[in-house]
Amino acid sequence: MIPFFVQIKCQLGKSYEVATDLANAEIASEIYSTAGDFDLMAKFYVEPGTDIGHFVNEKVQTIPGIQDTRTILTFKAF
Repeated sequence: MIPFFVQIKCQLGKSYEVATDLANAEIASEIYSTAGDFDLMAKFYVEPGTDIGHFVNEKVQTIPGIQDTRTILTFKAF
């Protein structure tokens, strides 16, 4: 499995709704509330060969209340 993270900026007042919808979709392994430029950070796993950009575009960015995302790819766990 390939791990990656997505930082999510929500529309004002929508963070909890977005987090709940994301959890209900059962596509993220972990969802965190964060401080700073983004409101949430979620960790995802996909099968090797999966187009991560396509996954984020179709599965994450379509959740109502999401204003912006930033995808972070990782290379090695220590």
